[in-house]
Amino acid sequence: MIKQRFSTFFYLIPILAFLAFSCASKKKVASDPFDVVISTARSYTGTPYKYGGTTRAGMDCSALVYHAFYSVGVTMPRVSADQSQVGKKINQRDLQRGDLLFFATGRRKNRVTHAGIVTEVSKNDVRFIHSSTSLGVSEDYLSNRYWSKVFLFARRVME
Repeated sequence: MIKQRFSTFFYLIPILAFLAFSCASKKKVASDPFDVVISTARSYTGTPYKYGGTTRAGMDCSALVYHAFYSVGVTMPRVSADQSQVGKKINQRDLQRGDLLFFATGRRKNRVTHAGIVTEVSKNDVRFIHSSTSLGVSEDYLSNRYWSKVFLFARRVME
């Protein structure tokens, strides 16, 4: 009797394996790493701002950049001033989705204190996602009076 059960089970193993793998999720994998970076960043929309925070309970701008790029295997420094040294500097007119924007929001007009990720580029404007002290993780436009005044430069981390 035990031998018969074992032999029946032995024959079921390949069938069970086939069913397990054939029913596996067919999750669509994004082919564009910029889509992954942006969708990861957007998944944090509404997360409140917390200086030094790195979780959905609260995060700062550099943590948002860190997590978004980590989702595609790019390890960024944890602080926006250090992130501003990664990749190559690019001209504002050459911005593309996934590029990083750096701002001087503090008293020193040339010191990087804030970062954001470009999410959309149109003929007239650039949209970016960041974690602001007032709204948490949200999207803004570079043409906004405040952001255009404190904008320093942009960098491209991935080609």
